[in-house]
Amino acid sequence: MMLKKMIAVLSLMLFAVVVLAQGEVEAKKLPSVNIKTLDGQTFNTQNISNDGKPIILSFWALWCKPCKKEMDAYNENYEDWQDETGVKIYAVSIDDARSTAKVLPFVNGKAWDMEVLLDPNGDFKRAMNVNMIPHTFLIDGNGQIVYQHTSYYEGLEDEIFELVEKIAAGEDISKH
Repeated sequence: MMLKKMIAVLSLMLFAVVVLAQGEVEAKKLPSVNIKTLDGQTFNTQNISNDGKPIILSFWALWCKPCKKEMDAYNENYEDWQDETGVKIYAVSIDDARSTAKVLPFVNGKAWDMEVLLDPNGDFKRAMNVNMIPHTFLIDGNGQIVYQHTSYYEGLEDEIFELVEKIAAGEDISKH
């Protein structure tokens, strides 16, 4: 009788470990949330992809000066970065519904080449546990979130690109 109980308890523990391990792997993937494109189309965040190449996903807002500096720095380097690594940048505006209309003219005025998405209800922001912006995520070619960083300072874009190069080369950057 005691052996049966022990086997049952061990089985439950093993099951719990397997379930938790799967949850951890799942948590590193992008969640499925419907947000908007700049032209008002519905876009599911699971469609954020780049044919097996790295992705920079950055949350920003019009009212955030460091965010705009970061996006400008990314945009300035974007063409070279794409040539070298094939990286794709997604910039997710968390501006609310009142200021969302100002995002398109702002982005056009800046001539940003990156993919800009709108999260006016903050659903994607909450799903990604973004509390402070700018908040940047690096995603590898398998769609796994491998790095994240909040705030911006001059020169950070170079550090981010070094990590993108490592991701593109298939290196593990989990120690960063």
